[in-house]
Amino acid sequence: MLLRLFSRRLAAAAVLAAGVLVGSLAVPLSALPAHAEEAVFPPSSRFGFTPPSDMTVSKRFTGFERIGGGAMLSVVELPAGAYPELKQSFTDENLKTQGLIVQSREPVTLDGGAEGVLFTGEQTPADGKGMPAARKWLLIVGGKDVTGIIIAQAAVDAETDETMRGLLTGLRIRAALDLDEQIAALPFRIGDLAGFRPVRALAGNSVLLTLGPRDQVSNLEQPILVIAQAVQQPTPQEQRDGFARASLYANQTMKEFFIERSQSYRQNGIDWHEIVARAVDIPSNQPVVVSQTIRFNPDGYIRAVGVTRADQREQILPLFRQVVDSLQLR
Repeated sequence: MLLRLFSRRLAAAAVLAAGVLVGSLAVPLSALPAHAEEAVFPPSSRFGFTPPSDMTVSKRFTGFERIGGGAMLSVVELPAGAYPELKQSFTDENLKTQGLIVQSREPVTLDGGAEGVLFTGEQTPADGKGMPAARKWLLIVGGKDVTGIIIAQAAVDAETDETMRGLLTGLRIRAALDLDEQIAALPFRIGDLAGFRPVRALAGNSVLLTLGPRDQVSNLEQPILVIAQAVQQPTPQEQRDGFARASLYANQTMKEFFIERSQSYRQNGIDWHEIVARAVDIPSNQPVVVSQTIRFNPDGYIRAVGVTRADQREQILPLFRQVVDSLQLR
């Protein structure tokens, strides 16, 4: 049940996100040569494709997008066990609520004999009427040890169905990257771990670190620190405090926030914002201290959120700051 709910939410996020990434009509993909026959893999992704020369690896999401807009392809990876749930939950009705009007679906055999289902359709018009906003292709992939949700989208009449089908079904699946390889593929570098160690990298843009021997942290017996990059329009100076507070309050694993300090500062020519707050960890009902630091970049931000038990604050808060101060863009 939980896996089904998670899969539906992920699918909804991926399908809806794709709906805002296609711009004006552009040159058809089929009219352009591919970079090479060898597949290109987005950072940390196990799914690779042979994109045309006007599509590059995106900095905003895992996948590819056309320079100047008009077409994109995004990738979401899930555990292998998610595939049966996806097949069951991806009904025409569910996908329509997520912005995809399904016109056809068909089983496909992919790289290495992996099973898949390819959906073809249109994006739901914003007003529910008139011409579709874009053409869409959605592929779910069931590999031996990985599941994929691949979404391609193009402006109406910009691409042929044959070209987009070929782009998706020509995917390649590579072996899982080890943790060091995933860390090396992140868009930022941590110069000083201050005793923390990475235990998991996610989506090619974020990493979970902890201080202690356990990889699975329960009841906050160890401090945790999550660092993630987001690419978006820069946040105006006057809106940064409100943006930082809203980001903190959006955390659904904590409650009863009390902000002790919220301040902007400039360091080494870079704008930062820091919040230190008390809260209650919902799963364990323990009092915790939260440190959130945001580094504002010209094309987005890096956000670091550290959580520790309240009785560890004097020891751990300086270590959070030590790690954050060492962050550098690659």
